[in-house]
Amino acid sequence: MANHRADRMSEDIQREIAALIMEMKDPRLHNGIVSVVRCDMARDLSYCKVYISSMKGLDTAKEAAKALTNAQGYIRRELGLRLKLRYAPALNFEATDSIEYSANISRILGDILD
Repeated sequence: MANHRADRMSEDIQREIAALIMEMKDPRLHNGIVSVVRCDMARDLSYCKVYISSMKGLDTAKEAAKALTNAQGYIRRELGLRLKLRYAPALNFEATDSIEYSANISRILGDILD
């Protein structure tokens, strides 16, 4: 059975973390275009895995994930305040290369069509 509340919460957390990244002053987050690709929320809403990607590649995404892990307490507090949560979920940040991968596919398709 689908857990619609976890899906809605996942979307809200993804949106708010993306906004928080823009507000944070850590240079590791502004080294390239850093984006929140996906959030996977546990069914009991106590844990959330956040996937981070960058246009500059996986290494930049890993640095951004480290920066976000260091600021996890701040991010959890802000999520609790902005979303009016009683308990903010524990966050785990994972780096992924999905933006770079999709840009490469788009470039290959563009070469084929030309």
